[in-house]
Amino acid sequence: MTEPTRDAPQDATLRQVLAYDEDGVLRLVLAPSGSDVPVRGVVIGDEDATRPHQGHVVLGVGLTSDANAGAERVREVARRGASALVLRDDGEGSPAEEIVAAARETGLALLVRAGWADWADAVELLRSACAYAALGTGERLVGDIAGGGLAVLAAEVARHCGASITVEDTRFRVLAHSATGPDADPVRRSTILGGKVPDWRVAELRRAGLVRALWSARDVIHRAADGDDPERLIVAIRSGGEMLGSIWAAADGGSFAPEAPEALRRAAEVAVPYLLQHRLRVGSDRRREEHALRGLLAGEGDRSSHMWSLGLTPETPCAVLVAAQEDSAAPFPERTFQALALQSRAHRSAARCVRESHRLTVLLPVPDGQDRDAAWLARDLAALAAALPDAPRVWVGAGPVVASPLDAVSSAEEARLVVRALRERESRAAGEPPARHAGAADVRQSVAVLRVLDAVRPLWERHGGPVHDMVAADLATGGELVRSLTAYLDAAGDVPRAARRLVLHPNTLRYRLKRVRERFGLDLDDPDTRLIVTLAMRLTTSDDISGGEPI
Repeated sequence: MTEPTRDAPQDATLRQVLAYDEDGVLRLVLAPSGSDVPVRGVVIGDEDATRPHQGHVVLGVGLTSDANAGAERVREVARRGASALVLRDDGEGSPAEEIVAAARETGLALLVRAGWADWADAVELLRSACAYAALGTGERLVGDIAGGGLAVLAAEVARHCGASITVEDTRFRVLAHSATGPDADPVRRSTILGGKVPDWRVAELRRAGLVRALWSARDVIHRAADGDDPERLIVAIRSGGEMLGSIWAAADGGSFAPEAPEALRRAAEVAVPYLLQHRLRVGSDRRREEHALRGLLAGEGDRSSHMWSLGLTPETPCAVLVAAQEDSAAPFPERTFQALALQSRAHRSAARCVRESHRLTVLLPVPDGQDRDAAWLARDLAALAAALPDAPRVWVGAGPVVASPLDAVSSAEEARLVVRALRERESRAAGEPPARHAGAADVRQSVAVLRVLDAVRPLWERHGGPVHDMVAADLATGGELVRSLTAYLDAAGDVPRAARRLVLHPNTLRYRLKRVRERFGLDLDDPDTRLIVTLAMRLTTSDDISGGEPI
């Protein structure tokens, strides 16, 4: 094969970027200068106030919702030569009229980033589209695969090399492969059938140092034939210094064409935008699903669209489970999250999981509509969390089964209440700690009390009185009286039993109760006073357990 003639790198156009955006990361609002304006790169926010933006797309990171400030930003980036400005979707449908008018006036294209996407998705999309445009189409290899994707690339490289080709990502998953002939070696057949290089083979390559060599090499690697293992050529696919994947060529039953190394080098360049697009699609699919799941569980946005995005139907019964850790202020550990999410998907492959700062929430389809399915998973998750080394304490609550994913918000609310009930039970337990998992039916009365407390809380916080003053003064000095009163009320006024729980002499507890009467004028023998004090103690301890925020 003669040395290919390559076109000079081309600028992408806005039209090409939008055509390349198969996942809808960006939405065009208007393009006053047409869609063929150049896109030469991306500028993130105000990364350099003096830098020209000639032909670049500017991402409006940090841009406020103020319409006048947004309009001025449009004029500024247009003066500096930008082709387009991307705004974050604020849920209003279209940008403010002032911003749109400024864009029309200056000729600047205006785009909106999808609500489910993040700025990293926009950067990846623009970077990938620019890389694709920069390939040129004058050489034979690029022209042969134009628009065909990795499958066509694998087939064309196989023809140029006289070999079998696989294109893999950095986790050795097969993204594309050429036709497999009868002389293909067993490893290739196993890799293609399984969709990834077998784990034993990856371990073998690591021991042989080939993986390290691949990650560091800048040229084609040659691996000699060894028994049934045919001669191979391998090349890394890189964008700048970043590893995206690799191309493997196997000389099944023959030898490589003389031009094979050069064909692989060029193929690695051509593959870059396709692997960037693959990574973008994988990431955007995950974020779109997470966005839909969050919206469905919170009852926000178009619940029907969220449901379809998750691959569910209105007739699918489901339940929501919540696993919350001990300290709600700390992030939910990655290792714990991954283990519990894996267990959830092992229980039912259609389970969907999302991690928030301090909890894991699982949407579990329940085909038979029975609560026991969610209760079994709650038990398994609690047992797994307890067995993980160095994991925080985790409580798991299962909400009731609802008839449709459209009603998942009510199951999620109940699951969070179950977790709160479990944590309160454990905080008051004097002996063996209770179970750390339950369904709504298991703690029905405790959940009912929590609902009452949540309804009463605004009244308690708004109005004062002797009980309110006592709680505020005591908490400011350590909460000794609050703890004593809580134990006394939980023991139904049995001083010796409450003292044992507090590890106090009964007379010490009697003295504290006397202080409550004398200092704050509270008669604990009065039923109304006792009711208010009971509610105050439960509200105070409930706040303490939840860290001051709903679980």
